[in-house]
Amino acid sequence: MIYLIVLLILLACVILAFFILIQNPKGGGLTGSFGAVSSQVMGVKQSTDVMEKGTWTMISVIGGLCIISVMFFQKPAGVDNGKQSQAKTAPAATKKGK
Repeated sequence: MIYLIVLLILLACVILAFFILIQNPKGGGLTGSFGAVSSQVMGVKQSTDVMEKGTWTMISVIGGLCIISVMFFQKPAGVDNGKQSQAKTAPAATKKGK
C-alpha cells in the first residue's frame, strides 16, 4: 500500500511541477502566449485562475498523501515503546535489592 501512496505522491509532484513551470512569474501565464483574439474565443483569460487552483489543489493532495502515508509505515523489528525494556529491568533491579 505504501508503494501506491508513494507513486501517487510522485505523480502529484510531476503535475505540480507542470502547473508551476507553465505559469509566468509576472502574472501573464498562458494569456500572453495565445494573444488577444484567442482570449475571446477560447476563454484563456481565466487560465491564471485555473493554474492557481491547480497549484493549490496539487499542494493539498501532496500534503494529504504525506500525512496518510504515515499510517502505513511499520516499525522496525528492534524498536519498542520503551515499556518492554522498563519491564525487563524493573524486576531485575528489585531482585538485586532483596
